[in-house]
Formats: sequence, C-alpha cells, structure tokens
Amino acid sequence: MGPLVLAEVSTGWALFLAILALVIGGGLVLLVQVLQGKSIKARAEQEASRTIRDSQAKAQDIVRAAEVETKATFLARQEEFEKQTGITRNEIREAEKRLDKREDQLERQMDALGIKERNIEKAEAQIREKKAEIDRKAAEIDELLSKRRNELLRVSQYSMDEAKRELLKQLEHDLEQECAEMIQKRLTEAQDEAESRSREVVITAIQRFAAGHTAASTVSTIDIPNDEMKGRVIGREGRNIRAFEKATGVDIIVDDTPGVIEITCFDPVKREIARQALNKLIHDGRIHPTRIEEVVAEIQANMEKELLEIGKKAAVEANVQGLNRKLIDLLGRLHFRTSYGQNVLRHSIEVAYLCQIMADELKLDGALARRCGLLHDIGKAVDHEIEGGHPAIGEEIARKFSERPEVLNAIAGHHGDVPSTSPYTPLVAAADAISAARPGSRREALERYIKRLEQLEGIAMSFDGVRQAYAIQAGREVRVIVDANSVDDANAFRIARDIAQKVESEMTYPGEVKVTLLREVRAVEYAR
Repeated sequence: MGPLVLAEVSTGWALFLAILALVIGGGLVLLVQVLQGKSIKARAEQEASRTIRDSQAKAQDIVRAAEVETKATFLARQEEFEKQTGITRNEIREAEKRLDKREDQLERQMDALGIKERNIEKAEAQIREKKAEIDRKAAEIDELLSKRRNELLRVSQYSMDEAKRELLKQLEHDLEQECAEMIQKRLTEAQDEAESRSREVVITAIQRFAAGHTAASTVSTIDIPNDEMKGRVIGREGRNIRAFEKATGVDIIVDDTPGVIEITCFDPVKREIARQALNKLIHDGRIHPTRIEEVVAEIQANMEKELLEIGKKAAVEANVQGLNRKLIDLLGRLHFRTSYGQNVLRHSIEVAYLCQIMADELKLDGALARRCGLLHDIGKAVDHEIEGGHPAIGEEIARKFSERPEVLNAIAGHHGDVPSTSPYTPLVAAADAISAARPGSRREALERYIKRLEQLEGIAMSFDGVRQAYAIQAGREVRVIVDANSVDDANAFRIARDIAQKVESEMTYPGEVKVTLLREVRAVEYAR
C-alpha cells in the first residue's frame, strides 16, 4: 500500500473513532440525565409526601380549632337565645297580666254601661210620660188661652188686629226697657274696668310732665321812640315802607297810635324776620330801600340758621333721632306758629313726651311713640302755603322723607280723618287732647266759644223728654234735665249716651265733653 492509501485508512479510523466517541459520549450524557431525573423524581416524591403529611396535619389542626370555635359560638348563641327567650317569656307573662286586668276593666265597664243603659231607658220612659203630660197641659193651656182671648175680646170689645197692636206695643216697651237696662249694665261694667286703667295712664303722664306755654298772635308790635322815626320808617311818599313790605312779605300798619308800629302776617316766620329787621333798622337809624334789603337779607340768613338750631334742640329735647334736615327746619318753624294761643312746637314736644309715657305704660315702643308725637303737627309749619288740612299736609311731607307707616298714620289720623292702623295713632290723639285740654293751654275767640255752647245746648234739647240743657265748665260739660214722667231710669242712660254720640259726630272741640243727665221726681202734697 502506498502512503496515500495509508493516509486514507488513517483518516477513516479517525473518523470512525470520532463518531464512536461521540456516540459513547452522548450515551453517557443520556445515561447521566436519566440517572439525575430518577434522583430528582425520587426527591420530588419525598418532598410531595412530606408536604402532604404536613398539610394533613395542618388540616387536622384547623378542623380541630374550627370545631372548638364552633362549639364555643354555639354555646354563646345558645346562652343568648335562652336569655332572650326568658325576657320574651317575662314580657308575655306581663302582657297576659295586663290583658287580664284590661279584661276585668272591660267587664266592669260593660256592667256599668248596662246599668246606665237601664237608667237611660227608665229616664226615657219618664221623659215620655212627662212629655205626654206637658202636651196634655199645653193643650189645656191653649184651650184656656183661647177662651180667655175670646173673653177679653168680648169684654174689651177689641178686634184681633187691635189686640195684636196693643200687645206688640206693650212688648216693644218692655223690650226697650230691658235693652236699655242691659246696655247700661254693660256700659257700667266697661267703664268700671276701663276707667281705672285709663285714669292711671293719663294721670301718670300728666304728673310726670308739665310744660310752659307761650302765646303769640298774628300781629307783632314794634315800639317807636318818636314820631320822627315813624316818618323815617314810612319814607318819602311811602317808599321805605313799600320796600320793606316787598322785601319781607308782611303788612306794616302805621296809624295814629303814638310810639307803635304793627306788623301783621299769617306766616309767623316772615313776621318774625320783619320784626327783627325793623328793630335793627330803627336802632341803626339808616332807613332807605338799599339798607332795608341788606338788613332783611341778613336777618333771613340768620333766621334759617336759627330755625335749624331750634329744630335740633326740639329733637334733642324730645329724644327723637334720625330726622331729615328738612323736617328739623320745619320743626323750627313751628316755634313761631301758634294754635289757639298755644305754641305748636312746645305742644308737639309735650305730645311726644306724653305719647312715650303712655306707650311705656302699655308696653309699646316708646321711641316710636315720641317720633309720632313730635311730628304729628308738622303740617302746620306750611299749612298757610299748601291747601288742605294740616294732618294731610303733614302726612305728605313725612312720606317724602320716608317716615315709617306708623308715623304717617299717626300724623294723618290724630284728628280722626283716617282710620287708625296702629296703636300709636290713638295714643297721639289722646296726648294731643291732653295737651290741648289743660286749663290755660289754649285761648279761643269769644264768638266761637259762645257758638259752641249754643250748639251743645241745642243738641241736648233736640231729644224727646229733655226739658232743659245747660253748658257749663267752659263747654266741657252739659247738664241735661229730663221729664221724670216720660223718661224712666233706664231710658235716661240711653238718652245720655245718644246725646254724647251726637255731640261727637256733629261738633269739633278740644278734649272731651261730659254729658250729665238729671231725672228728678218730686212728690208734693198739702195737709189741710
């Protein structure tokens, strides 16, 4: 063999050996893996056996614990059930006892009802018997009345219609008598109840306040030192007096009365401005149209400040806060305004104070009552400039400045012009009457005073049965004398009440008018 053949043989064996080695190695690897798998399987089976044993032991422990817990829970619930059962059993026994008592009560009530029912049946039987007896007697009475009526008709020779009229007349007289007595009884009870309370309120108010009053007329008098000054006031051909009247809006009266010049004007503020201006011109001595205009303008400016200051003082004195500046100015104007000789501002302050006292007594708002009383106559400050009564004017002014509804109604209704919508309106009316009715608070013209007395006596004389009537106490009381033969005691009270109502409806007067009716019976006989 050559070298090439030997090389190929060597290469084949080498390849064979390599393949053989590879097969043997793979077999060995496979054998090792098989042996390892068996070992792992054995270990896994051991581990699984151990895990199963442990799980079974734990399961047995859990079961035993659950059995113990279940038994304990069962025992606890059994005890609770027995406890609740005992409570329920006790409640049932109590309910049975109550039901037994209720049953006994019902039986007793049924027995009582049975007794009452039997008594009612007996009473009904007695009532039926009495009703039958009454019906029988009523029939007998009707028969007797019929016989008596026929007998009376035969004796009196009255027809049925005439007898009815006579009977109705008698019944009407009796009814009128009974009504008068009943009315008098009710009035007496009401007066007794109200008199003490009203007297207490009014007297308390009067005792706690007394205000001085100043009187002012519509004419102011200026003292002139001599007739020469009077001529200077008049001026050449009257130019000074004309300039003064034009600047102030007043009338100057210069007559033959020595040392006096009169200023007349319905507006009290203008009259006061003119009075101060004329006094200043007289003291200054320089009187001519230009100087008159300067002085009047100066006095007017000062008067505006003075009015505001007077209004502020009045509001402070009456303890009324929050008033509009225009209302304060109007209050200042009331200082120069009078009514029946009574200063209106002082009157308003007094009414405010009286209203507060009465409101406090009646548990009302004293501050609101003071406000109503202070502003109740505010319309008098401009009633010479605006047409209408001062209540309506005052209400309109207060409405413009957003006053409360109670204040508006008190201003408009304190003379009864509108119905009262709050308790403060009658309080203001009462305080206004108290302030105006005190002796000396107001003055009145003689003609009007006499006319009022005559009207008062005429109203009293207009009633049937009145013989004489006399107005006394300055018209605050009227004494009425009636005929004792035609007016009995009960009708006397009715006539007095009717006279008072007619006086209220037909007359205007300050305060109140007392009606005193006198009925006198005189028995005169002569012994011979």
